[in-house]
Amino acid sequence: MPDVVLLVQIASTGLLTGLIWTIQMVHYPLFAAVGDGPFADYQHQHTKRITVLVGPLMLLEAVTAALLVGLRPTNVPEWIPWAGLALVIVIWLSTALIQVPCHTRLAAGFDSEVHQRLVRGNWIRTIAWTARMSVLLLAGWIAFGG
Repeated sequence: MPDVVLLVQIASTGLLTGLIWTIQMVHYPLFAAVGDGPFADYQHQHTKRITVLVGPLMLLEAVTAALLVGLRPTNVPEWIPWAGLALVIVIWLSTALIQVPCHTRLAAGFDSEVHQRLVRGNWIRTIAWTARMSVLLLAGWIAFGG
C-alpha cells in the first residue's frame, strides 16, 4: 500500500507541476491579451474549466500527501512525506489567499494590477509544486531502487 500511495503522489504531483508551469508561463500572461470586452466571459470560462481539471487532482494530491505521512515506504526517510505535506499546505494557502481572490476580482473585468498580483503570486505555487515534484522523485528513487 505505501508504494501505491507514493506512486499516486508522484503521478498527481507530476500532472499538477506540468500544469502550473503552463499556467505560469503561457496562460496567465495571456490574460492581458484578451481585451476588456470579452475578458469577463473569458475569466468565467477559465475558472469553470480549470477547476474541473485542477480540483480533483489537488484533492487527490492532498489526500495522498496526508496518507504518505503514515504510509511511507520503509526505506523513504520520514522527512520526505512531511516536507511534501508542508508544500501542499503552502499551495492550498496560496490558492485560497492569492489566486482565488485575484480570479474573483478579475471576474468583474480585467484589472492590470490584479493580473500582475495573480502572475507574481502564482510563483509561490509554481515553486512549491516544483519542489514537491523534486522531493517525490527522490522518494521514488529511494523506494524503487535508484
